[in-house]
Amino acid sequence: MNEKLIDELKRQGSFESEEESQKRIEVLNKLQALAEEFVRSVSIQKNMSEQMARDAGGKIFTFGSYRLGVYGPGSDIDTLVVVPKHVTRENFFDVFEKLLRKRPELEEIACVPDAFVPIIKIKFSGISVDLICARLDIPQIPLALTLDDKNLLRNLDEKDLRSLNGTRVTDEILRLVPQAIVFKHALRAIKLWAQRRAIYSNVMGFPGGVAWAMLVARICQLYPNAISATIISKFFNILTKWSWPQPVMLKAIEDGPLQVRVWNPKLYPADRAHRMPIITPAYPSMCATHNISASTQKVIMSELKRGASLVDEIMIGKRPWADLFIKHDFFLKYKYYLAVYASSKGTAEQQLKWSGLVESRLRQLVLKLEWIDSIELAHPFVKEFDQVHYCADEDEAKRVADGEQISTASTKEADLAKTVKAEEKEHGGKATANGDAENKAVDGTTAKKLVVYTTTFYIGLEINLDPRHKQLDIQWPCKEFYEMCRTWPEYDEDINCICVRNIRNFNLPDYVFGDGEARPVRQKKSKRKLADVEVRQSKRVHV
Repeated sequence: MNEKLIDELKRQGSFESEEESQKRIEVLNKLQALAEEFVRSVSIQKNMSEQMARDAGGKIFTFGSYRLGVYGPGSDIDTLVVVPKHVTRENFFDVFEKLLRKRPELEEIACVPDAFVPIIKIKFSGISVDLICARLDIPQIPLALTLDDKNLLRNLDEKDLRSLNGTRVTDEILRLVPQAIVFKHALRAIKLWAQRRAIYSNVMGFPGGVAWAMLVARICQLYPNAISATIISKFFNILTKWSWPQPVMLKAIEDGPLQVRVWNPKLYPADRAHRMPIITPAYPSMCATHNISASTQKVIMSELKRGASLVDEIMIGKRPWADLFIKHDFFLKYKYYLAVYASSKGTAEQQLKWSGLVESRLRQLVLKLEWIDSIELAHPFVKEFDQVHYCADEDEAKRVADGEQISTASTKEADLAKTVKAEEKEHGGKATANGDAENKAVDGTTAKKLVVYTTTFYIGLEINLDPRHKQLDIQWPCKEFYEMCRTWPEYDEDINCICVRNIRNFNLPDYVFGDGEARPVRQKKSKRKLADVEVRQSKRVHV
């Protein structure tokens, strides 16, 4: 069974070729040189001598799937840039970003300084890299530095601690598993399963890569002599019976000399609220699954039970391993969906930032929807869908930004990061500010078009209405969600738009929430009820 599992993982494309792995090493070597150049440049700006600037150092560490050895084709590399105390996070998003943009190997770049862990996402020589930065309270960062010493965490803010913990946690996991090769094969299978079942996204309220790794590592600890196939079988059967919110821990929580917060539900009410706590093994211990909500917990447990049933049959030869990796049925599963449209009338780079902000706030909308008695489940989908629309005039652009399907607007799927790079090349390194584009019309003439970028997020809803009140009022959650998005420092009401629509059975949008009732947008004469549910919301925000 173990050999069949590994063969299936190979068929599913889980392993990368030796050439691609070597290419990753080359990319990391170039990023190390860039990190040293970054620290040197900032040091000189702060009036240090050339020699002192060079001695200041700078070093990159990897974490996540690459460090764990479970990366595959197309996987990104999670990378930490460690800098000395005189280099700030602002320098990282200014100086280091400029150094990256000068490199010919750079294909895509997106900066998210406002994220829970501030990050720069790039594609470098065809490989996706997530770059985060941490500043240590020491004057120099030598190449021989390791992050094992707890005293390195002194005098750091929470964002630096979170950034450093990625590498520290990954290294600790590898130290705590009995057999590394068994752990890696089992983790590859669980990661593939979680991705195919659309329950792999920390941002959307599901476990991320580190959380799944810690769950697999815990099962490996419980069965230190088992092979990977057995670990997977035990994984599903144990976790379906786990007494949540009892935490999953790889070792006892350590105390330390620092005045930093450590996960402790007895002391902190917020920690008591964690539904499926998975605790990181490195000091200071944190909960890797604080984002999980009541709805996403239900989805996770449902998928674990489905997986347990499948694996039981696989282990006795009734099913092949391929059945475990069948894709999700999210878009067939629910009767009602919410579509959240984040739109920009500016450039692709502006849309990339705006959609990232909306994505980071989407979990708050899910939490607020859960407060409504009639909503049994609010299930966010883990991926977004990007489109670019070429509109004839302002009215058409406004309607597209509000999520309408306009037949006269030319629409195509978009990769925003690639579009940003194309814009920069076309306009000499600067994206246009107004989003206008020259496009060939059908008759071959050149016409001025207004470009609108949209990113769509979906939330599946399970609704259980009181028969006496066939009405669903989502006024408060949407209003709060709008306000959270509009408080973004870079929000521009002339460029950015946020809109929520209802979709039934995942057809094209038929109804728009607005002005206190559900109004049909595709049919001029239609009843104001959406099937047996009337949907109400506060005044729609037009931007």
